[in-house]
Amino acid sequence: MAVRRSSPIFCAAGAQVLVPRSLGWSYFVALNLIWLGAGVLGSAALTVATYNVENYLIADRLVDGVYRSAYPKPEKEKAALRQVIAALAPDILALAEMGGAPFLADFQRELQQAGQNYPYTALVAAADPDRHIAILSKVPFKEVRRYAAVPLTYFKKPMTVKRGVLEVVIATQEGDCSIFLMHLKSRYTEREDDPQSALLRAAEAEAVRDLVLARYPDPAAAKFLVCGDWNDTRDSRPVRALQKRGRTVIGELLRASDSRGETWTHYYRREDSYSRIDYFMVSPALQPFVIGHRATIGDGLGVAVASDHRPVVVQLKLEPQRLP
Repeated sequence: MAVRRSSPIFCAAGAQVLVPRSLGWSYFVALNLIWLGAGVLGSAALTVATYNVENYLIADRLVDGVYRSAYPKPEKEKAALRQVIAALAPDILALAEMGGAPFLADFQRELQQAGQNYPYTALVAAADPDRHIAILSKVPFKEVRRYAAVPLTYFKKPMTVKRGVLEVVIATQEGDCSIFLMHLKSRYTEREDDPQSALLRAAEAEAVRDLVLARYPDPAAAKFLVCGDWNDTRDSRPVRALQKRGRTVIGELLRASDSRGETWTHYYRREDSYSRIDYFMVSPALQPFVIGHRATIGDGLGVAVASDHRPVVVQLKLEPQRLP
């Protein structure tokens, strides 16, 4: 893809913009003054990011062209992750492909050293023994719900959503808001009669959808978002199933793009291909609180090294409430 002679910069309001290098720092300062003058920072905003951090755990991997067995995430990738997250500075960070609790504690500690303090954590240990989903937060959780065994049926066999579902509830001045995080089955084929595990991924999506509806039977009256790595494209059965059941609209996918207008979130090295598989879906009741009515895909420094995914960020006009 062509790269323009410009640099992505995050302005004071949290938005990422493409700044021509020739205009320099004075343009950046002026841009921030415009945002401030427009009152963007006049109301509190809650920033949420979803990010697949690509095997923050012990795994077999290719490191500098050499295959390594049972190898930790390389230090240069971890340093790039910290650089990316420090630039985004989200209040809530929803993670996929995190290792167990010790790995999450290590990540939390290293982020603090990079200036990003996330004192509140939650992690789900589900059927996948290696890769977990987790949430780091700068604001306290009112409630944490770990769904480690969400049931489904696959070829008439009872199973569970492989990586479970994690829900955290944030108390805000505008009412409670739930954040659901999931990481659906990859497109690796495990059965010849289910190419790219499409049927299993759809079954997982429908199970998660039913879980969300069990929590919030009337999405039009509830503030929640569903995010994570869904491992499929926008028009696929799993992604469509999550948005609607029968006539009940559960949520709407937020449009997202980077500073160049590109929409991909995952680079598949083996095929040298790009796709959008990481999403934010917001409930009808939460849609009016989405700043700009869209999300942003991070493409700043370090993104290309940190992971095979890019982070997706949304800002909500919600002010977190102090908890006793």
